[in-house]
Amino acid sequence: MSIKRHIPNAITCCNLFSGCIACVMAFKGAFDLAMLFIVLGATFDFFDGMVARLLHVSSPLGVQMDSLADDVTFGLAPATIVFCYMNEALSYPDYLGVFAGILPYAAFLIAVFSACRLAKFNVDKRQTNTFIGLPTPANALFWSSLVTGAGAWIQTLNAGWFLMLGLILLSSFFLVSEIPMFSLKFKNLSWESNKVRYIFILVSLPMFMLAWLAPVAIITWYLLLSVVLSFRTSEK
Repeated sequence: MSIKRHIPNAITCCNLFSGCIACVMAFKGAFDLAMLFIVLGATFDFFDGMVARLLHVSSPLGVQMDSLADDVTFGLAPATIVFCYMNEALSYPDYLGVFAGILPYAAFLIAVFSACRLAKFNVDKRQTNTFIGLPTPANALFWSSLVTGAGAWIQTLNAGWFLMLGLILLSSFFLVSEIPMFSLKFKNLSWESNKVRYIFILVSLPMFMLAWLAPVAIITWYLLLSVVLSFRTSEK
């Protein structure tokens, strides 16, 4: 039995393992560590597909394992971060009554819509060089970055819970939307072929100065650029 055909699946399992630890860190309130394990999972997710292609050992089993691992690391883990934050850190007005105890569970819509996004990706043949809808790793980084970098500020807002709920609904929409979103795959280095990618990268570079909030800024910029390009394309 050839060992090399199991290597990509082993890397995928490392992604899944990272996602599980991210969930544990979230329950402990260590949101920064949870974010780091999501980033680690994203690194494994990048390499499992690359290794499978290099070794020519891609398989239907690997595709299913990859989707399962991704929904844990990029769906359940960020949902758990948001749930724990909304449940333990945010305050709710008295007029919400019993709904105050229910609202944090809306965070798990992130996991649900991430699963829908991943299933859609597996059967959608259009998503080869571009994405349709927001990729789950980007969504996971957005949420873990937001809670880690801006959680203390959101707590000071009178309607912090409303902001979080609105962002949950908005990100769920973007996950399963039909909005085309460019990928960062370069087939060559020419300006004409990669103009959008170069502009995105150049504008993103200064955003790394925001430290923990850098992913929030970069992914927001990615969404805005994708939406603008989608409108421009539809008008032609």
